[in-house]
Amino acid sequence: MELDDRKIKILEAIIKNYLETGEPVGSRTISKYADLNLSSATIRNEMADLEEMGYILQPHTSAGRIPSDKGYRLYVDNMISTRSKELVKKEDELNAKEKKLEDVEEYLDKKIDKIDVLLQNMAKVLATNTNYATMISGPSLNKNKLKFLQLTKVSDNQMLCVLVISGNVIKNRMIEVKEPVSDEDVLKLNILLNSTFTGLTLEEINVSLINKLTAQVGENADLVKEILEEMVSVIEAEDELPIYTSGATNIFKYPELSDSENARNLISTLEEKEELSAFVKGKPEDENPIQVYIGKENQVQTMKDCSVVTATYELEEGLTGTIGIIGPKRMDYNKVIDALSTVKEQLDSIYRKK
Repeated sequence: MELDDRKIKILEAIIKNYLETGEPVGSRTISKYADLNLSSATIRNEMADLEEMGYILQPHTSAGRIPSDKGYRLYVDNMISTRSKELVKKEDELNAKEKKLEDVEEYLDKKIDKIDVLLQNMAKVLATNTNYATMISGPSLNKNKLKFLQLTKVSDNQMLCVLVISGNVIKNRMIEVKEPVSDEDVLKLNILLNSTFTGLTLEEINVSLINKLTAQVGENADLVKEILEEMVSVIEAEDELPIYTSGATNIFKYPELSDSENARNLISTLEEKEELSAFVKGKPEDENPIQVYIGKENQVQTMKDCSVVTATYELEEGLTGTIGIIGPKRMDYNKVIDALSTVKEQLDSIYRKK
């Protein structure tokens, strides 16, 4: 069965009406759309075809239709495709978009030196402006390169190891030394470690490379092993992405999500954050800056009745993370994508200024 232009128009009309009202849509409602010029009987036949094709559902025998996940997917893909072809935006549209999130830049400027506070505030602003739940992951460092490593003697029994990662992220670790190390040996170790590791990403510093280096340093093998173990611990610590959430109670605004057990499970997911972290890490890399996951496309079980729209943000020198907005499948996708685009642009602008 072919999805022709008429069926697409009727499907779009059903989806737009359902997004606005949250109520099943009947043929009489669709017949009032001026650009269709179709009788209720014709619309009913087309709706029956759309239902057979899996684009709409009838929740109750006497009810109208609601979009299926397949219907939402077609709608969202068409919407994003249309938006991507808009090379020039009207000035009033830009102004309206900026006004929706006018307090984002205030938060970004105020807390620019504390990324954790900045991201938490950004989650709050997005939740307030969209009326959905939000999540933002801290920037992942695993794909960032090691710029510099410095060993400094603090005492005969302690040595400070400083790692500088791209994005000028600095990690300090104090290492206990069993045997005193001469200043000359410290210098040699600094040269060897930097020549070996500088320019590698944290995830490229693997066991094989570590074992190879340890075999080259002779009497200082134990010290080098301790240093490398500290580097590995930094890598493992950075693999535990912090997740900042806000707006969990917004889900009670939508009847389809506010069932007591479903709501409780979803709020638990937003509070405990482990599944959100796994979701962020498991997201495939994609050339599209904004991704939409509808219903069963979500990896998180408690979000199977939701849509999740994500965007990848980038701070200076490749510090990247994920912004996500979680809501009902009938969410205002245009508004959500505008909000995410605005935050991405403002983050980029402010960090480039700094």
